Amino acid sequence: MYQALGAGQVVVVDSKGVINHKRQGLDKVKQELVTTTDDDTLEEAMRGADMVLGLSKAGVITKEMVASMNKSPIIFACANPTPEILPEEVAEVRSDAIMGTGRSDYPNQINNVLGFPFIFRGALDVRASKITEEMKLAAAKALADLAKEPVDDYIKNIYEKEKMEFGPEYIIPTPFDKRVFVWVSAAVAQAAVECNVANVDNFDVEAYKKELESKI
Repeated sequence: MYQALGAGQVVVVDSKGVINHKRQGLDKVKQELVTTTDDDTLEEAMRGADMVLGLSKAGVITKEMVASMNKSPIIFACANPTPEILPEEVAEVRSDAIMGTGRSDYPNQINNVLGFPFIFRGALDVRASKITEEMKLAAAKALADLAKEPVDDYIKNIYEKEKMEFGPEYIIPTPFDKRVFVWVSAAVAQAAVECNVANVDNFDVEAYKKELESKI
């Protein structure tokens, strides 16, 4: 998905280090993730990086690694319950970082509940024969677009905040935003139709959105 969205180079790191062209004994799945790079460790891979996505365990990212990243880095530390690095640790070494975790007590909660229920809902409602990459990208773009919309007061009240708007501390809708149900489901359904994997006739996405809104 990152490559489809235009990422120039994606480096994958497992428990043994960077999955690069020097690694031996890789299974078939990891062979598809090989990157030609001399970087062998996570520390080396993060030097000059624009973004890091952590799906591993607590504490594997250090402040020194974050300090070595490119200008205005994006750090998604999604290990739960304790992320790879805490936002306050990042703040000690960077004032320009955009930080997200899997936790609700920090800004930018990266939670799969924003995706999978509504991807399935959109796919099932148009009787899609499969989930395509286009459908997943449509879900991601719907979330990105919704993040730029004004935040309803009921969400601000939940988080006890007077101001919530698109910016470094609000780059993704919250799991409590009821509109996610409509935006993501509709985007996925429309993408399924456009990919010719839907099995419905005369799909009207605007009518579908109204139907979903009536259920909120």
